[in-house]
Amino acid sequence: MSTVPKTRPPSHPANVVTHRPAKLFPIVAIGASAGGLEALEQFLGHVPAASGMAFIVIQHLDPDRKDMLPELLQRATSMPVEPARNRMKVKPDCVYVIPPNTNISILHGNLYLLAPVAPRGLRLPIDFFFHALAEDRREHAIGVILSGMGSDGTLGLRSIKEYGGLVLVQEPGNAKFDSMPKSAIATGLIDIIAAAEELPLRIIDTLHHAHHYPPVRPVPATESTADKTAFEIICILLRAATGHDFSLYKKTTVYRRIERRMAIHQLDRIADYARYLRENLQEVELLFKELLIGVTSFFRDPATWAYLQEHVLPGLLATYPGGGTLRAWVAGCSTGEEAFSLAIAFREAMDKMPPPARYSVQIFATDLDPDAIEKARRGIYPANIAADVAEDRLKRFFIDEGDSFRIGKEIREMVVFAPQNLIMDPPFTKLDILTCRNLLIYLGAELQKRVLPLFHYSLKPGGVLMLGSAETIGSFTDLFVPLESKARLFRRNDSLTRPTSLEFPTRDLPTRTESPMETKPEQVPANLQHLADELLLQQFSPAAVLVTATGDLVYISGRTGKYLEPAAGKVNWNIHAMARDGLRQAIALAIPKALRSGERVVCPNLSVDSNGVTQIVDLTLQPIAEPAALRGMLMLVFRDAATTAKPRDAKPGKRGERGSPREMELEQALLQAHLEVRTLREEMQTSHEELKSANEELQSTNEELQSTNEELTTSKEEMQSLNEELQTVNVELQSKVDELSTTNNDMKNLLNSTDIATVFLDNALHVRRFTTQATRLFKLIPSDLGRALSDIVTDLDYPEFRHDAEEVLHTLVFSDREVSTRDGRWFQVKIMPYRTLENVIDGVVITFNDISRAKHLEAELRTFATEKKG
Repeated sequence: MSTVPKTRPPSHPANVVTHRPAKLFPIVAIGASAGGLEALEQFLGHVPAASGMAFIVIQHLDPDRKDMLPELLQRATSMPVEPARNRMKVKPDCVYVIPPNTNISILHGNLYLLAPVAPRGLRLPIDFFFHALAEDRREHAIGVILSGMGSDGTLGLRSIKEYGGLVLVQEPGNAKFDSMPKSAIATGLIDIIAAAEELPLRIIDTLHHAHHYPPVRPVPATESTADKTAFEIICILLRAATGHDFSLYKKTTVYRRIERRMAIHQLDRIADYARYLRENLQEVELLFKELLIGVTSFFRDPATWAYLQEHVLPGLLATYPGGGTLRAWVAGCSTGEEAFSLAIAFREAMDKMPPPARYSVQIFATDLDPDAIEKARRGIYPANIAADVAEDRLKRFFIDEGDSFRIGKEIREMVVFAPQNLIMDPPFTKLDILTCRNLLIYLGAELQKRVLPLFHYSLKPGGVLMLGSAETIGSFTDLFVPLESKARLFRRNDSLTRPTSLEFPTRDLPTRTESPMETKPEQVPANLQHLADELLLQQFSPAAVLVTATGDLVYISGRTGKYLEPAAGKVNWNIHAMARDGLRQAIALAIPKALRSGERVVCPNLSVDSNGVTQIVDLTLQPIAEPAALRGMLMLVFRDAATTAKPRDAKPGKRGERGSPREMELEQALLQAHLEVRTLREEMQTSHEELKSANEELQSTNEELQSTNEELTTSKEEMQSLNEELQTVNVELQSKVDELSTTNNDMKNLLNSTDIATVFLDNALHVRRFTTQATRLFKLIPSDLGRALSDIVTDLDYPEFRHDAEEVLHTLVFSDREVSTRDGRWFQVKIMPYRTLENVIDGVVITFNDISRAKHLEAELRTFATEKKG
């Protein structure tokens, strides 16, 4: 295993305030391999004079080779070109070249030369410097990848992108060696792809429109109405195309990403960019990718991971003394490095536990970007992850595939990847650990206040929350207890001092809408009909009140003082408390009757005592069914009878006189009592019949519930049986997967053991699969799957290849030729149809058998025979 530098470039400690110059000029880091001299000359030869930028060239050089690169590059540019020296101050309009056998870093604008850890082996000087430049120059860092072999620079570009810098790549078709450009483009983070000679002017135009020089402008404190409208239109277009709402994300972050896209398209106003988005739907997807900022790496912040492994994970495992399954959630996993780092950390912690305890870990890794999730599921990473992953971990948990590493089966099975919107989709629950690193910094304060209580709900009691180095729990100190403030590790607090307001995610986020303006109703001009109606209501209509079913007054019409009187004490606007003597009992009996029957109820000749005067009153109760707003209420109407009784202080007649007022009053009360008793009997009989009917309905309902219960029991048994069947199918499926994996391994070993180069093509003659030996003839890499084989650089002198392959597809007749290479080798090339098990032709299979030895012997024999004849 080749060694690589494991040290990071000098970075700024978190507790040290660094003083940067007032104005920072852009620094362009150019990465290329030893074969990229032509591309470097094309790039530097097209840099205009006085560009205001500095250029640092990082190239893979032989440690023992004399450095001639500065002299060669000086011929292509008028800027001074010199080798980088230790503590050299970087100046604009200058070119600096990395010396052989060194790594180069930068701190506060000064260059530092570092000796590599190993004198030989795989080195990643481009990644090393890109990381340092991103931390030191931030948004003024520019990374350029030119022609080269391998994948150096891919991880470094991620760091530049994370800090808001600009990343550019040479067009692969224009590069002499396209491996490095292709590896960088595969990240999906590249801002500009162009020919080497076009890149300098693209950088200058982009910086000019993005206001990178002078530095990036902040979001204005008060936006104009046009800019605010354009920003909202952009958010609406993003939500319509992707289903995700970015309006509540941090506005400064969203503005900065929008400005980057505006600079690339050289648009000056955000309104112009909003119009460009509406006309180019593909740009919406590119902006969406820009906003997601898929930047991550294995074991980012090593001190945090060390603390997690030494202090946190053993404690979590100790809570399951007999073994068990631990659950974890990695929110915002990007391309999977964070999730696999957690799985490796768990695996190493479990190895240190006592043997009897058997543990398993289930990690749910989610992200907003479906493309990032797809890459994470493949579990294939470039060879330069060796700069972040220790050598012993690479050997144990990864499979070396030459120019890439694949996650081993043991770790891959611990992680389940799925696309998820943290704000809109339901969370995972009953978690032992939850990691959300460098995601909260992109969310606005309102979203953070919704997410952190959700994290508290998702964790088990004693669960651990892991945040990024730049994130905090804010004001939610009662939800989480810090374990290690520098490592940003927190434990769930189970003794809350106040209840948490938890808002579960929903697919329909509430949008802020401005309240409508309160407008005063227009004055309706008075007319004779309106005035006459009011006069009639006031002077001639009877007194009436509108009450609810419980007797609460809703509306009063006319003069009701003779019939209603406010009760003493606390204000009570209920008809039963306000009715005067003579009305109270009648109203109490009539309201339930009117509500039950739904018909009008009339109570005539009621004697009402009003200020010492007895008044005969007719009371009418009318239930209301229409309009719907008044349904269930009653209208009580009071009408005075034609005659009025004498005052109470009038002299009564003689005892026993039939027409005396007292006797008439008693007779009236007795008659009223008889009516009330009769009404109560009728109501009781009606209630009894209703109760009897209700009892029968309840018995019927009970029988139906028993029947439903029996059906549910049967369904439960059926579901249990179905569950057992699913478990059986799952076991069978797992067995098939294992069998397929074994077969795949056998097939791979069989093809490699034959030592015959083999390439499988589909019907379009695109590469479907190839053996390792095929890379000796074609410049094939794993990312070439799906490309036309005729587009791949080859050593074979076989111009009729495509014609022969198409002829085999059409005629199904084998093709067998002997073809030479440019370096004198000979191969027997056989092209045969690819026939599936269903006897369907689905492409061709090409084998290349090395017959160089036989050809050389044949040539020697012919020479010998010729000499013998002569």
